[in-house]
Amino acid sequence: MKKAFVIFLSIVLLFGAVSIAVPATAPTAAAASSSSGGFVGGFAEKLQQAIRSFFNWLLSLFRKAPSPAPEIEVDEPTALPPTQPDVPTSATQTTTESTAICDSEPSSGSTTTTGEAQTLPDMETLVFQPSWEYASFSAIHTDSVKLYHSKATPRKNKTVCVNAGHGTKGGDQQFTLCHPDGSAKVTGGSTAAGATQATAVSGGTTFLDGTPEAEATLSLALLVKEKLLAAGYDVLMIREDDDAQLDNIARTVFANNCADCHIALHYDSSTTDKGLFYCGVPNVASYRNMEPVKSHFEAHTALGEALLQGARAESIKIYSSGRVNIDLTQTSYSTVPSVDLEVGDRASDHGATQQGKIADGIVRGVNAFFG
Repeated sequence: MKKAFVIFLSIVLLFGAVSIAVPATAPTAAAASSSSGGFVGGFAEKLQQAIRSFFNWLLSLFRKAPSPAPEIEVDEPTALPPTQPDVPTSATQTTTESTAICDSEPSSGSTTTTGEAQTLPDMETLVFQPSWEYASFSAIHTDSVKLYHSKATPRKNKTVCVNAGHGTKGGDQQFTLCHPDGSAKVTGGSTAAGATQATAVSGGTTFLDGTPEAEATLSLALLVKEKLLAAGYDVLMIREDDDAQLDNIARTVFANNCADCHIALHYDSSTTDKGLFYCGVPNVASYRNMEPVKSHFEAHTALGEALLQGARAESIKIYSSGRVNIDLTQTSYSTVPSVDLEVGDRASDHGATQQGKIADGIVRGVNAFFG
């Protein structure tokens, strides 16, 4: 096929060369001699013109400037909707939004079911939200907290806030309102009765052996965290080092929004090894009629009594009835069951073995409270 085309093209080029060499208007010898020659000459002239035109057309193809490259049509990408967070479709996916559990309700209404335990990350970092109720009363709230998710089976689907008391540098240099309505304290404590302001976070006491209370409460809190996680509870840890820039109100507000109950760990300032007790809500009408105390003091009492039950089961020494009524900043701002648990005093054993027993008692108490 290619040979035939080359031969054809050669013939055309030959005739074209001849047609160019002989002018179209030049008369032929045959045309001058006879009429029949005129006919042939006319035919030859027309053939010559046709060949010339064809040849010129071929030459134009070679002489023509190269055309611009043709535009290639590309399909416009279909507009995609805004990127949405991945929705877990199996037990291997994880939830990463730290605010999901804290935007509205405590975790009892937001955590996953037992079969979905693996959809949660091991830990989330949560930040203080100024829009939370009572958040504006806080003076120190620049730190975040950690929320740990239990991988135990079955899961309890409850979150316990574990608050290692004290441990805020500079906390005793700032002050907050004792009560959200600005009223005065009805009992004494680290702040005297009648005061309307209290230190944002006190420095705590010191054991007779020189150990700061904040150090002992932290070691206990870490033990409690591990035992609660093993028991199937999620744990909101307020403090995990020697300085958490969160005052007592900020700690309480975190618990209100991100947990189902709040347990603050402390040692009393006495030196008699008096034993464990919890701080109950004073039976003073004006105080118990103040919100949020009015709506929650019975739940505070129920949690305190459950923790006493757990401590007794572990043969922990109990002070008197196990309850001392004190007007605290913590319970004055709490909207979830909340207790200040004094697990001993400056003379008490705060070693790992004793703290392990106390931690076991706390887990028993939490189990009793949530049933």
